[in-house]
Amino acid sequence: MSQPKGYVDPKYLQIIGNQLNHIKQRSYALMQIQPGHKVLDLGCGPGTDTLPLAAMVGVNGQVIGADYDEVMIAEAEQRAEQTGVNAWVRHQCVDAMSLPLATDYFDSCRSERLFQHLPNPALALAEMTRVTKPSGWVVVADTDWGSLSTDSDEADIERRLARFLAESSLHNGYSGRKLYRLFKQQNLADISFEVFPVATPSYALARQGTQAERIEQEALKAGVITAKELHRWQTSLEQADSEGVYFCSVNVMMFAGRKH
Repeated sequence: MSQPKGYVDPKYLQIIGNQLNHIKQRSYALMQIQPGHKVLDLGCGPGTDTLPLAAMVGVNGQVIGADYDEVMIAEAEQRAEQTGVNAWVRHQCVDAMSLPLATDYFDSCRSERLFQHLPNPALALAEMTRVTKPSGWVVVADTDWGSLSTDSDEADIERRLARFLAESSLHNGYSGRKLYRLFKQQNLADISFEVFPVATPSYALARQGTQAERIEQEALKAGVITAKELHRWQTSLEQADSEGVYFCSVNVMMFAGRKH
């Protein structure tokens, strides 16, 4: 299966997921989960969230994790079996924009950092809304890569690379800021939103989280930066790191809405 723009592997998702645990916990709370509920995690990856959700709905509930990637699904199924929740947790390969799931089935649905990878996130949200029961909750969290900011005297290079990441290395790099419009267009009620700044003084973690090596090489190939500029950019960040003054941040947006 060919990989989309910005594809990441299960190891990456686990590492970044650990850094965003507070965001995950808040998404669970907004879903208003009760024992016995049926819930969907769209873009479930290797089951990072389906296992905690399984504990919340209990043995009388049901959790379905959906992802397009067969490798992710296999990993998630293995984890569910190892954890002993596979009786009420199922993972399946799907197209997020055309879910093979029943209408008005789930008590709540969530998606986290998926929409940035989708060519048509509006269709994915429409599908999440369709499969949610009336009065059920839809919760989506996604990154606004336009807010990516790295402290550097090389501001021009920094802005070019940030824009390249948002516009060229992902299908929907500005996804976070678009969620309010998408939720309104789905006619969801009681819409709420929260913004989570994600920041780090760790150069190594920031490079991993932004897939800096891949982005820089793609930007170089595309002519967005020159080899000389890239060397200057990397040298400046390495110096900041050695002096203990490196800093990077980005915003994650979370929206919740109730189906009429």
